Amino acid sequence: MKTIRSLLTFVVSLCLLAALPASAQHFDTANVKYEPSAQVGGATLQLNGAGIRYKAFFKVYTAGLYLNAKASTPEAVLANTGPKRLHIVMLREIDGNELGKLFTRGMEDNAPREMFAKSIPGTIRMGEIFSTRKKLTAGENFSVEYVPGVGTTVLVNGKPAGESIKEPEFFSSLLMIWLGKQPADRTLKESLLGRPPQRSGEN
Repeated sequence: MKTIRSLLTFVVSLCLLAALPASAQHFDTANVKYEPSAQVGGATLQLNGAGIRYKAFFKVYTAGLYLNAKASTPEAVLANTGPKRLHIVMLREIDGNELGKLFTRGMEDNAPREMFAKSIPGTIRMGEIFSTRKKLTAGENFSVEYVPGVGTTVLVNGKPAGESIKEPEFFSSLLMIWLGKQPADRTLKESLLGRPPQRSGEN
């Protein structure tokens, strides 16, 4: 009788969990929780995908992309003119100045030349933000949020780091680091797009 009661309790618990609204659930990657939605510029965005950035066999950080509509291709993400949010949580320590340089290089390697040229002021500003920090340690985070008509805001550990970057091309160029033809991590690219990792080849 006790075994049957325990089994019934387990089944009921599963049913209750399945019945929970989406807002009560979250996505967990490398023990980092990504909420299913986020508020940016007065709009409710949905988690499009999240994953882990690897360097060789080491986990470097997790990243989650929030949009106002699901997008499974880089083109669909860039065509979305609404608010967007990229949230990154560090899994290991990294030099802040080096991180800024890596981002700049990733943008230059992946963004179309005209787009990158228009985003240079913002790229310089972002480099300055990270160069002022000697390092980012495991557990620290930063977000990059884009709001139409306002620009892009960089937040470090939840606090805005200076004024918004006005050029709309900047956020698109930044996204190309992970969604471009030479992404920082191909598996992470698929994860951010909400797609299963590709076994071979690259779209």
